[in-house]
Amino acid sequence: MRSVTLLGATGSVGSSAVDILLQQKDRFSVEAVAAAGDVAALADVARRLGAKAAAIADEASLPALRDALSGSGVVALAGDAGVIEAARRPSDIVVGAIAGTAGLAPTHAALAAGRRIALANKECLVCAGAAFMRDARAVGAEIMPVDSEHNAIFQALAGAPGKEVDAIILTASGGPFRLWDKARIEAAAPKDALAHPTWSMGAKITVDSAGLMNKGLELVEAHHLFDAPIDKLKVLVHPQSAVHGLVQFRDGSLTAGMAAADMRVPIGHALNHPDRPPLATRRLDLAAMRALEFFDPDMERFPALKLVLDAIEAGGAMPTVLNAANEIAVEAFLLGRLRFGGIAALVGSTCAWGAGRNWRSPETVSEALAIDHEARSQARALLPGYVIAAT
Repeated sequence: MRSVTLLGATGSVGSSAVDILLQQKDRFSVEAVAAAGDVAALADVARRLGAKAAAIADEASLPALRDALSGSGVVALAGDAGVIEAARRPSDIVVGAIAGTAGLAPTHAALAAGRRIALANKECLVCAGAAFMRDARAVGAEIMPVDSEHNAIFQALAGAPGKEVDAIILTASGGPFRLWDKARIEAAAPKDALAHPTWSMGAKITVDSAGLMNKGLELVEAHHLFDAPIDKLKVLVHPQSAVHGLVQFRDGSLTAGMAAADMRVPIGHALNHPDRPPLATRRLDLAAMRALEFFDPDMERFPALKLVLDAIEAGGAMPTVLNAANEIAVEAFLLGRLRFGGIAALVGSTCAWGAGRNWRSPETVSEALAIDHEARSQARALLPGYVIAAT
């Protein structure tokens, strides 16, 4: 039996991980769980999984967490230090599913010899990819991708050396705006962007998916996860979300990673690899689908993808700057302060500012977080120029 720590236990990925862990109580025990601020949900997860410790990021919620865990024997922790303590508790696998930059420090703290990091948090690689992967190699930690696209690529590669690969292709559903014209996309409101046709995800990642920003960030992740040159990374729009990633080999072979749009599939693989025990997950019925369609992305209608590609090409800390600006922009959009088109506009302006800073690629997580903080401040300063005018 292997022990697991679950960081981000109450989010969309965390909830899917909880389902897998409950299905496989004979394979996994749970050392610790952590969440941002939902005390009741965290306490419920800790009790159901039989966790030894539970950490809430909101330090003021510690008394409430202690009350919710009363009589369970679960140790209550709180604050950033409490979440990091949970991440460092002894376990074989740590699921890094805390959303946003908040997940970077605790997931990095979880790196340890012989430990598997089932990585769902994008910011570890987008903001500090070189440093994170270097530190993982230095301590002998194993990084296993949880995102459906990267997990599909991992399986399709099957350990093949990079020299045998011509292209790594990530797919995107196209989101709710796939057939919308540019003007309509730019004027879209939160309710439009959150109506994803395929996946059930958190609000931030759903908005990112609607504008293909998410797919651009996944290219950065793939670059670090698979040590792949940027010119070998591609995106295809695939509305059916049956193929999550493909690998084109130099001999002409094309291997596809396919599964139903069910996050329990890649999570189960990341936890159990190299074993494949039975799991109650959705199955893909190809006969019922009739067609599998693929299209090149339209960067005129979806400028966020072009912004990410430009940031990758610029190098240095530009992906860190872009990610910070995007978090500020999406937050403002969800609060109704921006139209959808304002997200890419604000991110683009912040990146233009960042280009003048000439920052190198962050060499440590602390350095990445410092750049992130400064870029967020700049994005907030630029935000008033993009807010929706009062009517």
